[in-house]
Amino acid sequence: MPRLAGPVVLRGRTAPSRVLFGPHETNLAWRREISSRHVAYYARRAAGGAGVIVTEVASVHGSDWPYERAPLAADAGPGWAAVAQACRPYGSLVLAGLGHSGGQGSSAYGQQALWAPSGVADPGTREVPMVVEQPEIDALVAGFAAAATSAVSAGLDGVEVAAGQHSILRQFLSGLTNRRRDTYGADRVRLLREVLTAVRAGLGADGVLGLRLCCDELAPWAGITPEQGTAVAGAVAGTVDYLVPVRGSGLSVWATRPDMHEEPGFNRGLCARVRTAVAVPVVLQGSVVDPASAQQALDQGVADLVEMTRAQIAEPDLVRHVRAGTAERIRPCTLSNARTAVRDPRNPVVSDDAEPRAGHETEDPPVEGTDAVSRAAVVVGGGPAGMEAARVLALRGHRARLLERDGRLGGALRLAAAVPGRARMGLLVPWWERELARLGVAVELGAEADPALLDAAERAGEAVLLATGSRPAQSPIGGPAVLDAVFLDAAAFESAVLAAGSTAAVLARRPTGTVVVHDPVGDATGVGIAEQVAAAGRAAVLVTPDQVAGVQLARTGDLVPANIRLQRAGVVRELRTRLLDVRDGRAVLEHVWTGARREIGCAVVIDCGHRLPADELWRARPQLRRAGDCVAPRTVHEAVLEGRRAAFTVGASG
Repeated sequence: MPRLAGPVVLRGRTAPSRVLFGPHETNLAWRREISSRHVAYYARRAAGGAGVIVTEVASVHGSDWPYERAPLAADAGPGWAAVAQACRPYGSLVLAGLGHSGGQGSSAYGQQALWAPSGVADPGTREVPMVVEQPEIDALVAGFAAAATSAVSAGLDGVEVAAGQHSILRQFLSGLTNRRRDTYGADRVRLLREVLTAVRAGLGADGVLGLRLCCDELAPWAGITPEQGTAVAGAVAGTVDYLVPVRGSGLSVWATRPDMHEEPGFNRGLCARVRTAVAVPVVLQGSVVDPASAQQALDQGVADLVEMTRAQIAEPDLVRHVRAGTAERIRPCTLSNARTAVRDPRNPVVSDDAEPRAGHETEDPPVEGTDAVSRAAVVVGGGPAGMEAARVLALRGHRARLLERDGRLGGALRLAAAVPGRARMGLLVPWWERELARLGVAVELGAEADPALLDAAERAGEAVLLATGSRPAQSPIGGPAVLDAVFLDAAAFESAVLAAGSTAAVLARRPTGTVVVHDPVGDATGVGIAEQVAAAGRAAVLVTPDQVAGVQLARTGDLVPANIRLQRAGVVRELRTRLLDVRDGRAVLEHVWTGARREIGCAVVIDCGHRLPADELWRARPQLRRAGDCVAPRTVHEAVLEGRRAAFTVGASG
């Protein structure tokens, strides 16, 4: 058995694997309690083989209410007990995440001043916190100790103390945020030592104590550097049972769990450095999503355990598949953060692009199982909705065939993956292809469906499901002659790039001059295509009505990095601007606030605008089931969810 899937001992307690499911925001809480949804969520990962599960960080003091559904340790005891009981049959060690967000919190919910070592405004919220004095510090230390005692009393195996991102303990360690002139400023590690000592006392001799420690704030002018972080790790390692080195600060919130633009396993060097300085197990954290690279980190001495949090959200059975030798069945983690980054005022529930049951275990049924009556079914459309529908139909015992008019499966997902920085999205397509082949789904490529074919299928007793995707909306820019000459929608552009083999080859067939990327949506597409055009050596202008390019990327953590990339690539950003028209090599722009108009040079327009349902077949036969973009163009997650639900209806109507 691979070492990754084998046991590891932490303070005399044996975890069944070296894979850790780390603490993260879920929005699953009921009020500020660990809820039944948490219980099901963690139990599913325990059933899949997770060795150590660290629950969502709970605030150790009432002064901390960082987001609306953040757990509070004082209210978490019954929920922790339920999690421990649910995970116990699988052997996973369950630890409570404990922390305090300090100046990175929010006063919106608690309606009281934030606590922090110094009065330094948070870069995100710009809120200035209250400077804590000795009474608040004493209360904070006591809160950590009481929370630790509560966790072990609830039956948990221990706790993990948060001194990484969103942590007052990190803020005390950092010159960015600790400008005190007392002993907590002269010795920035003092509070961390006091907390760990108090937590150890609260746990007792047998409880596991982990520490998530920022060892690089990516701000060497004043923040924690790798040298300083390693020294701190060495200073406190004797108190803890394992260490998780992480990176990031209030200036780089995105850096702790970045999206797919960051190379998986990016913390290997930092982790290896810390491991050489301490005598306790060290956990590799940092977009680790591939079991082979995780195993390599263990074999090469980089780490003793590996955190694979987002990977296990995407594939709860990750460890089970590694043990069984079926790693090819592991659903890829895209690292898009579209469904996993939920520290968001909209309160979205944690989930995954291609595994929509994640976070919804108490609401959505598992896809495994056999329906009472087996049916023949035909799915029209080989995008995410169609592939998932066909997969679930086959899993549940139906005889499924999938018709795709293109020569390849994937639909719009394949084109989305062609956008720079989005390649990991494309990993889902070969996974679906392998699963469809394994399950015996008959895939017919180059098969054009029409109403007559659908009627014949129904007469033959087949259930019919439409997943025909989307099409570009009609652009208001220019007339037909202009569009033929200089206009491409984003999907057509990426399709041409895939066919030609390079962006430069596609643009070489278009007029020379500036390429205008029209982005009224503000997601990853416009930003990525602008980068793509600039990398091909063409002058690129990104036109957006928003105040910042790629405004929706704030949800995934890529907003700041994306704008840095655009700046470095030389992309001109026309903000708060509409593209009205393109004529004779000129684009007419209008300011959205003032209505002022001006012109810029424009040889080619790539429109990254909204799309519309490709619902012609459904309109011809509206009695048929449909799923995905042909209902309304949205995201991969929603397409997969609808494809899955449509497949369930086939079994229910059998």
